[in-house]
Amino acid sequence: MVKRQLPDARELAQLMRFKAPTLDAKKRRLENALTVADLRAIAQRRTPKAAFDYTEGAAEGEISIARARQAFEDIEFHPSILRNVSDVDTGRDVLGGRSALPFGIAPTGFTRLMQTEGETAGAGAAGAAGIPFTLSTLGTTSIEDVKAANPTGRNWFQLYVMKEREISYALVHRAATAGFDTLFFTVDTPVAGARLRDTRNGFSIPPQLTPRTVINAIPRPEWWINFLTTPSLSFASLSSTGGTVGELLDSAMDPTISFADLDIIREMWPGKIMVKGVQTLADARSLADRGVDGIVLSNHGGRQLDRAPIPFRLLPSVAREVGGDLEVHVDTGIMSGADIVAAIALGARFTLIGRAYLYGLMAGGRAGVDRTIGILRGEIERTMKLLGVATLDELGPQHVTQLARLTPVTQQATDAAESVE
Repeated sequence: MVKRQLPDARELAQLMRFKAPTLDAKKRRLENALTVADLRAIAQRRTPKAAFDYTEGAAEGEISIARARQAFEDIEFHPSILRNVSDVDTGRDVLGGRSALPFGIAPTGFTRLMQTEGETAGAGAAGAAGIPFTLSTLGTTSIEDVKAANPTGRNWFQLYVMKEREISYALVHRAATAGFDTLFFTVDTPVAGARLRDTRNGFSIPPQLTPRTVINAIPRPEWWINFLTTPSLSFASLSSTGGTVGELLDSAMDPTISFADLDIIREMWPGKIMVKGVQTLADARSLADRGVDGIVLSNHGGRQLDRAPIPFRLLPSVAREVGGDLEVHVDTGIMSGADIVAAIALGARFTLIGRAYLYGLMAGGRAGVDRTIGILRGEIERTMKLLGVATLDELGPQHVTQLARLTPVTQQATDAAESVE
């Protein structure tokens, strides 16, 4: 039997240490968010359905984004033991400069629709964290204002080739003049993907007040107050708005885009140039032969061609084949620091986060983006220590196994597809 006694008052006093309550509601909810998934849950509560679904959704059956996220879950880590990991270095040399972490913020369109601080919050948070920020052609903050928000940090610009080429050329010149150091030439959007959530929600640019949106706005007054009392949305590349996102993209994008356009833009751009939206090994080889600075393995977050290749699954073969000739970056499906570590281990030079950043933005503006970066930083550091590595360069394929879930019916079919140039 356990001997029992009356509680000791001094021991009780040590146990009864209450934490002072946090009166700032935003600070409290962000502190309680421990993962990007937690930020997503907050964002969904605070953002109107149409705007949240625009961020969350993908093309058609949304199979591509589901597979991309599943691919990151379907890995097995292999830790080393008895290594000194008291200090870890998460820094990475990327595209001629240093990033404090092995990820940057991906380009996202219509960002101020998610939360009114938009790209300004993202650029400021990226600068403070020492990571790059990428502005989309369809961003809702000007090139110059992003530079003002991140004056000493690294700013990158994502370019769509428009039907009116002079619009694209003018954006290239403005980004170069503002000191952006890298251009992301995007190749996976000759036309808009079928984003069915937007159609079903009646989502348009700008949002329209309908009985449905008014009802949905009742529990989310802060979003609507911010939207209605801040400057109206403006776009660097669109002269008019009014319609679904797909209709706007189709009116602006050009399905005749070709390698000739890449050559023209490359001649104009003074800095590093990346090709974003590469989805086959054959195209990666072709771009390596053309001497671009790097590629982004991406299926546009699953928002263009549904059932497209999974970038993370494609990564090892591309890194082996062309990683010595150009930088290989990867996006789509990244939701944790462990995902980022796995991508680096399998050959990615760098990664980009899109939805993860937007969940933080919707959850709390600039502070929410800071929280996203902080969560990912902590997960990266912890994963590295548990794997027994002190620097990113120590990571390698020996640390990660991609578990098989989706495999081609025959390897011969895969080989035949890869041989097509």
